[in-house]
Amino acid sequence: MVTQTQLKRIAKMAETLDARKIVKYPLTTEKSIRLMEAENKLLFVVDAHATKQQIKLAIESLFSVKVLAVNTSYAPTGEKRAYVRFSSETPAIDIVTNLGLM
Repeated sequence: MVTQTQLKRIAKMAETLDARKIVKYPLTTEKSIRLMEAENKLLFVVDAHATKQQIKLAIESLFSVKVLAVNTSYAPTGEKRAYVRFSSETPAIDIVTNLGLM
């Protein structure tokens, strides 16, 4: 569990890193479309040095949504990818539509 002090420290770090520098762009692949429909998740390419907490805060501030979970992995190309699960109040398809990807 994250304490209030840690949250403040993470929020301060997120302020220093611009949200647009943390989240580079969304990925639209067959897998990401399947995840969007089945699990309400979107896939983003993010900065390699960003933490899960920073990614969560950046996504929440950029899209004004509630993020439930962030999972990260590195692609074989070396880029860091974030699988972001949204709350049921905000369907992932709405975010993709607002971005103009669908």
